[in-house]
Amino acid sequence: MPDEAWLQDLARYINPGIARAYSFLGVLSPEVRAEGAFVYDSEGNRYTDMGGGYGVMVHGYLHPRIVARAKAQLDRIALPSRSLPVLEPIALAKRLAEVTPGDLQLSFFCNSGAEANEAALKFSRLRTGRKVFVSTIGAFHGKTFGALSVSGRDLYKDPFRPLLTDVRLVPYGDAKALEAAVDEEVAAVILEPIQGEGGIIVPPDGYLAHARAICDHAGAMLIFDEVQSGMGRTGHYFACEHEQGVVPDFLTVSKALGGGILPLGACVGTRDAMGFLDSMPLIHTSTFGGGGGGGAPLTAAVGCEAIDVMREEDFPGQARRKGALLREGLESLAREFPGVISEVRGRGLMLGLEATREGVGGMLMSELLHRHVLALWTLNNERVLRMIPPVIISEETIAETLGQIREAAAQVALVAEDL
Repeated sequence: MPDEAWLQDLARYINPGIARAYSFLGVLSPEVRAEGAFVYDSEGNRYTDMGGGYGVMVHGYLHPRIVARAKAQLDRIALPSRSLPVLEPIALAKRLAEVTPGDLQLSFFCNSGAEANEAALKFSRLRTGRKVFVSTIGAFHGKTFGALSVSGRDLYKDPFRPLLTDVRLVPYGDAKALEAAVDEEVAAVILEPIQGEGGIIVPPDGYLAHARAICDHAGAMLIFDEVQSGMGRTGHYFACEHEQGVVPDFLTVSKALGGGILPLGACVGTRDAMGFLDSMPLIHTSTFGGGGGGGAPLTAAVGCEAIDVMREEDFPGQARRKGALLREGLESLAREFPGVISEVRGRGLMLGLEATREGVGGMLMSELLHRHVLALWTLNNERVLRMIPPVIISEETIAETLGQIREAAAQVALVAEDL
C-alpha cells in the first residue's frame, strides 16, 4: 500500500487527529517489524526505541523465549471454556505472589492497566464500605471512568464529567497534604511509586512509608499503581521496593507483564484486602481476564515467561547498570545544552528528560525522530520526554543513542531562544 494511502485510511477509519500529527511530524512510513530495542519502517529504516511503547517493551520486541512460549501455548489452548479450571493463570498468580513485595498473594487478571486499577478501586470499596478516593495531581491511572476519575489532569477528564465525585486530589510527594486528605470516609489512596505521565516524578524518600502509615491510621486501603514502573524497570522488580518494607494492600501491574506481545494486567492484593472473594467469588469478573478460575491460558503463559525472563536475566540489575550509563550521558547533555534540557530524573531505565519550556520538548522529539530515535513525551507534562528503552538494550546502543540525542539538542539549541 502506498504511504499516502495508509495515512488517508488512518484518518478515514481510525483517528483523523493522529493522522494529522503523523503528517506534521513527517512520519510517512509505518513500522512493519521490530526486534530487540529496534523498530523498522516500511522503507527499511531502523529506529532505536527510547519510548518503550509507553513502558510495555521492558523485554524488548519479540523476545525469543516469550514468543516461543506463546507459540507452544497456542498449540494447546488459548482461551478457556470457563466451565473447567485452567492451570496457566494459577501458575502466573503464584509467580506474582513470589515477586511482589510482602504478603501480596491473590491476583485478579485483566487486559490493561486501567482495568487493573478499576478492580483495585472497586475492591477497596468492598473491603472498607467507604466511597472516597484520594489521588494526586499529575497522576495517570487510565482512561476508563473510575481510573480517569482518580487521574490528575483535567484535559482528559472535563469532556466526560460527571465522573466519580468522591475524589480528592493532593500534590504528589507531599505527605502532609496527603495526611490532611485521608479520613474515615476514604476507601483508598492510589499512588504511583514514580509518577509516569506526570513527568517521571520520583517522590521524596519516605513518602510511600508515610502513605502506608496514613492509610493504616485511617483504616483506608493503599493502592500502588506499578503499571509503568513495574517489572524490573527501575532497578527493583517493583518501584515501591526502593522504600524497603512498604507493602500496599493492592498493587496493579500491566504493560510489561504481557512480555511485549500480548495485553495483560493484574491487580494483586493481600488475602485480608481480598477477603470478600470467600463469599462473593464472582463479584468482579471479565470474559477474557479474571474471575472464577483466573485468566486466559495464552496470556497467562506469556506472563509466566515474562516474569521468568525478568528474574533469570536479572532485569533489575541490568536496569541499574544501564540506567546509570544513560543518566550520566543525559546529565552531561543537560550541562552542555542548558537552554534545551533543564533536568534529568528518574530511577533505573525509567528516566525523564525535561525541556526548558513549552515547545522545546516537541521540537526535540521531532529532531530525534529525524535521527531515527523514538521518544515520547509524558501525557500530563509535555515538556518531559521519557527515556524508558527496553531493559535488554545494549550499552553500545545507549552510547550511540546519546550521540544522536546530542545532535538533536544542538539543533534545537540554535532556535530554542526564539520560541
